Amino acid sequence: MALEDAKSQVDLAFTATDRRGLAFENAFGGATSFLRRRYTKDLAGVDLAVTGVPFDQAVTHRTGARFGPRAIREASSLQPFDPPHGWGYSPLEELAVVDYGDLAFDYARVADFPAALTAHIAGILAAGAGTVTLGGDHFISLPILRAYAERHGPLALVQFDAHSDLWPDDDMARIDHGTWTYKAVRQGLIDPARSVQVGIRTQCDDYRGLQMIDARACHDLGAAAVAAQIRDRVGDAPCYISFDIDALDPAFAPGTGTPVWGGLASWQAAAILRDLAGIRLVGGDVVEVSPPYDHGNITAVAGAHVAMELICLYGWTRRKGAQETGAQEGNPDV
Repeated sequence: MALEDAKSQVDLAFTATDRRGLAFENAFGGATSFLRRRYTKDLAGVDLAVTGVPFDQAVTHRTGARFGPRAIREASSLQPFDPPHGWGYSPLEELAVVDYGDLAFDYARVADFPAALTAHIAGILAAGAGTVTLGGDHFISLPILRAYAERHGPLALVQFDAHSDLWPDDDMARIDHGTWTYKAVRQGLIDPARSVQVGIRTQCDDYRGLQMIDARACHDLGAAAVAAQIRDRVGDAPCYISFDIDALDPAFAPGTGTPVWGGLASWQAAAILRDLAGIRLVGGDVVEVSPPYDHGNITAVAGAHVAMELICLYGWTRRKGAQETGAQEGNPDV
């Protein structure tokens, strides 16, 4: 029982002996990791590693996303007591999930950052685990995708965002949160024919072959129809979800560097993500949570829930794969 366990459980970020299971230490106390998962660099037997990238180089308006991973971890302290509502399974009990800590990099050598992040993610993937990354400004998705594409080939990208991040920029060495999707297309990291952007509400003249479902369409169509369009677009391709928190309206996520009105409500995002169950998710991120601009931590709470939904989707993908393998092998328990 949770109340009984809370009497003895504390600092599970360091003391947990099992990588699976719910956590019942007091939400207001103890060492803070994401979902109270154990901090470790040992990836043996790990299904999913949560990692932070505290980086913001040139957010358009309000810097501070470097503090996003810390805030999201703190907000997540409310979530590990029960299975997430509506999924029908308990991902923290089925999956071996750890907090891999943050990327270490020299803030004074910005040009070295992309390669450091790609190597960081590649090391996790090489160990057989997937990643959910806490950002950080949206540029971080580009070095992450380089590691994923090296392993899986061109990916289907589902990008929740207010901005397309497709502004033309053919200087591939520039580090810019507003051009990373353009560069992902140009470098062949994603397959535009399998990719979709959701919640867009700023001007873009050329979507480079990606499908765009803007915020107005999301409101008019409804969450279920939007999710169905995404699933149809992605198909069975390996998929990466990047969720810029400014996909949400500023009323639901004021703590972001680039707020734009007219966005998704948190309930819409939750419903769309839930209805994506069945896609072949290989990894994801949530970016641009900027705590200095949200003293109520509303944005960090949203970011923590997005990350949990990504974990649920990742676990659903693994369950689907296990079922298909079991069916092929004639396993009567599948």
